[in-house]
Amino acid sequence: MTAVRRAEARDAGPLALLAERTFRAAFGALNARENLDAHCADTYSEARQASEIAHPGIETFVCEDGVELVGYAQLRWGAAPACVTAARPAEIQRIYVDSRWHGKGIAQALMSELLAAALRGNADRVWLGVWEHNPRAIAFYRKQGFRRVGQHVFQLGHDPQHDWVLCREIRSGGSVA
Repeated sequence: MTAVRRAEARDAGPLALLAERTFRAAFGALNARENLDAHCADTYSEARQASEIAHPGIETFVCEDGVELVGYAQLRWGAAPACVTAARPAEIQRIYVDSRWHGKGIAQALMSELLAAALRGNADRVWLGVWEHNPRAIAFYRKQGFRRVGQHVFQLGHDPQHDWVLCREIRSGGSVA
């Protein structure tokens, strides 16, 4: 049985390992190793995960199977790109599930928790960036009510890549507008 909960300081080490593993699994086949290495070294260290877990503007959630972390997600509060029109936007910064757990409802459970957190924080829109060459993620987000509103650059090492900016409105009850 899996459960989603808010990440705690003790999760920083296991989360760093899961985050790097899932990122490499999602993007490793289509990207240069040196760019992946640079991104992972900067983004997925244990110290960085501890900092993000403690950051008041980031809400980190993990999913565990009773033994290990199998997925995680982050909601970040702050400014959004100009293509996202919102009074109080919330960004889905990350949502990843270990490949062994794909198709078991983990991503949906994490998304539900992210949307609930956005509602608790009075967000009116939730947005995210997704690599244009990630059809699995794009399909998942479309099923969740997200629509493309623009694009931005995601710097992967030395490679500037194009992410689609997807957005959805939320209201009390989590409904899609």
